[in-house]
Amino acid sequence: MAEAKIGEITHFFDKIQVAIIKLDKPLKKGDKIKIKGSTTDLEEDIESMQVDHADIEEADKGDEVGIKVTGKVREGDDVFKVS
Repeated sequence: MAEAKIGEITHFFDKIQVAIIKLDKPLKKGDKIKIKGSTTDLEEDIESMQVDHADIEEADKGDEVGIKVTGKVREGDDVFKVS
């Protein structure tokens, strides 16, 4: 499986399990991502994304999006698109 870095985690809301990703490349619903860091290794399917509490279908480079995650992630973790 090929992985391409598309962004970085800038914030994590522990109670609601939402990660904020600053994107270097576009991302859309249905994409599969991997979040990797020194103690993080998660794979997630993008089922929903939000910008300023509004649901969106896709996001562009430079956007900061919120996604629901199934585990703990940390600021600075890298985000990769899996294809």
